[in-house]
Amino acid sequence: YYYCLILFSVSDIKSVVFVILSQENKYHLKQAENLTNDIIQQASIYYKVSRKSGLATHYMTKKQRLSTILLFTKIQSFFQYPNIASGFAVSRPLLTRLSERVNKITSSDFSIDISHELALFIWNKGGGLGFATRACIIMRTSELGDVVPKTSLFFAVKTCKKFHKDRVPVLKVTWVRHTTKIRFFSDEKDDSVPTINLGVPNTDQGHCGKTIEILRYITRKIRSDKDVRWIVLVDDDTILSKDVSRIQQLLTCYDASEEVALGERYGYNVHSFRGYNYITGGGGMVFSRPLLDKLAKDGVCECPSLNTPDDMFLGICIGKLGVSVTHSPFFHQARPVDYAPGYLETQVPVSFHKHWMINPIAVYRKWFADSDNSESTNVANHAHSEL
Repeated sequence: YYYCLILFSVSDIKSVVFVILSQENKYHLKQAENLTNDIIQQASIYYKVSRKSGLATHYMTKKQRLSTILLFTKIQSFFQYPNIASGFAVSRPLLTRLSERVNKITSSDFSIDISHELALFIWNKGGGLGFATRACIIMRTSELGDVVPKTSLFFAVKTCKKFHKDRVPVLKVTWVRHTTKIRFFSDEKDDSVPTINLGVPNTDQGHCGKTIEILRYITRKIRSDKDVRWIVLVDDDTILSKDVSRIQQLLTCYDASEEVALGERYGYNVHSFRGYNYITGGGGMVFSRPLLDKLAKDGVCECPSLNTPDDMFLGICIGKLGVSVTHSPFFHQARPVDYAPGYLETQVPVSFHKHWMINPIAVYRKWFADSDNSESTNVANHAHSEL
């Protein structure tokens, strides 16, 4: 994980509002609490501030407030504070450095990178919204615990007969060979993969019926395997990180005994009380074992139809269980070419999605295989078509 030092040209540290973005997960809420204490402690070195009467900090944890549009709508209201002149900081500030240099900032003062964890913006009073391309210094922390062992991860791949000889070979020569527990689920049994046919016919879209049956199958399969703590559900054109180590590292942040749904979060109609959040399936969906056990129970998550969008419907089911979807920016629903280069260069991605009009082997090599250059090239030039 990385955090950012945000520097502002202001005359007084009290004229900066630190906006702390958090999520309704124990890990993230603890990080937000630690960050608040850290801000107050550092600021107290130079200013008489306290939790009650010092720097302005604001928590945003409700699902509606996590919408980007709503977030910045809320931020505009922060400028009712009379002393706020310059803007706000997102992420972890180092106030000692900020205090020393607050009036000495120039674009050439130091080397700058953009945080891969959050998109950073500055809202200047009267100046509008801008992307803070020269706003932070990256710092690494060592707050993670022991890496989650591979034996604690169960991978499930959704595929169909059409892609047994097209997409599946790509997975097998890249990330799949580094897993210890994995199953391929299809509409046809194929011993060459091998695949498992759960008796659910393939659909051109949605795949809700297949997905729910996969989750139920996994629940039965791992019942006697106490080592499995996390379930990772992916598509057959999901490209995961080198030897799945980035997922292992990421999951050290989360408590496997809690009900956790992790991935790239999207929102549907979040401005309405009928809205909900969900994990986009293409980038990969990660479920803790306790949550999987609940989702797989009869009557808890029954698809309206076989071709209902599975990721969206799972979002509804998860919400009804009272569980918040946890967002990670390291999962990606799209291809690398679909993102701004400057955005991806500041990330340590966990996944990308789709083989359409790209060479997936080349994507894997560029983004994930820096310590794994032995993969076979016998499918490096194969072409792909997208549904």
